[in-house]
Amino acid sequence: MRILMISDVYFPRINGVSTSIQTFKQEFEKLGHEVILIAPDYPQKYAIDDSIIRIRSRAVLFDPEDRMMHYRAILKEIPRLESYGFDLVHIHTPFVAHYAGAKVAEALGIPCIVTYHTLFEEYLHHYIPILPKRFLKAFARRFSRSQCNQVDAIVAPSSVIVGLLEEYGVEKPISVIPTGIYTANFSIGDGNKFRQEYNIGKDRKLLLNVGRVAHEKNLSLLLQMFQQLLDRIPEACLVIAGEGPARESCRRQAAELGISESVLFVGYLDRASQLIDCYHSADLFVFSSMTETQGLVLLEAIAAGTPVVSIAAMGTRDILNDCAAAKIVPDDARQFSDTVAAVLQSPSMMEELKRNCRDVSRVWDATTMATKMLIFYEKNLGSSADDEQSLQNIEEVY
Repeated sequence: MRILMISDVYFPRINGVSTSIQTFKQEFEKLGHEVILIAPDYPQKYAIDDSIIRIRSRAVLFDPEDRMMHYRAILKEIPRLESYGFDLVHIHTPFVAHYAGAKVAEALGIPCIVTYHTLFEEYLHHYIPILPKRFLKAFARRFSRSQCNQVDAIVAPSSVIVGLLEEYGVEKPISVIPTGIYTANFSIGDGNKFRQEYNIGKDRKLLLNVGRVAHEKNLSLLLQMFQQLLDRIPEACLVIAGEGPARESCRRQAAELGISESVLFVGYLDRASQLIDCYHSADLFVFSSMTETQGLVLLEAIAAGTPVVSIAAMGTRDILNDCAAAKIVPDDARQFSDTVAAVLQSPSMMEELKRNCRDVSRVWDATTMATKMLIFYEKNLGSSADDEQSLQNIEEVY
């Protein structure tokens, strides 16, 4: 199969969408399929890859991490793209990539699908605060409904997103296919090395949060929780790994709460080395986001053998509900703090959670999820693959 992916973000821009694209692309290629990705050019250095078509781009107002591709530059690639003989177009983001991807699919006469990675109704008001939240939420829903109904089928990273899209009025077929992880990549790390690098003592209880440092991640609650935890475990340390527009406001809040000396902002970490060591250095992974469509970092932490204490909201419910390697907490700083303290102060509870990590992470293997996506592709090609026997054969091959 020949697959054309298109996205407004990709490495060196680090986020969950970039990781998802890379994971599926690598798995498809291992299984013998060809994948070409259209993504923005970036001013930062990045590895050159012949399977990635980089499109000239410009800076995005109010969000210096992201880039906006030139729409016409993508359309100029259509004659070149025709020569590949693609079977379908897979859109991963709702900006220039969506409209250009739909146009390319139309020009090539092939199906077009989209993964709904981001819950925009919970994001926009953080970036356009001058407009009423209610208006922005309604706009985001209309926007999402319109885009999803333009394509042939939709991938949702979690079951809760299916219900939301149907509530929006999306009429096209939706399938739940989460992004998998390379469990083996996270299973071995040097936590002591990370602690030494950042001068964190071996005896300190280390809490870790990994992700974009953005307003919608509910990090304010995490900092409030940590302030309360320090009353009981004063030697605790909170490491926040990532970058984003809320970093300075989080620093200010930490200072106002009087916890700055115990909160460490380490920025982005190299995913192949530093990040894995970081996961292994932590006693607990703590997560407070209420707007995730999946929550890959939860799986990465568990694959590294680090138990999780987290709010289970939106897409993270699929991971956390009935998860034997995690404790679920409400959106309340005191109860969050109580649960973290209970786990840290109970060696038997901590050991049980760690012991369960391997079995939990195995369910989310990258190859398994890639196989589900390939079957989904075949169902939407409109060919003989629609036959149930054909689909069964595909599942047996993979």
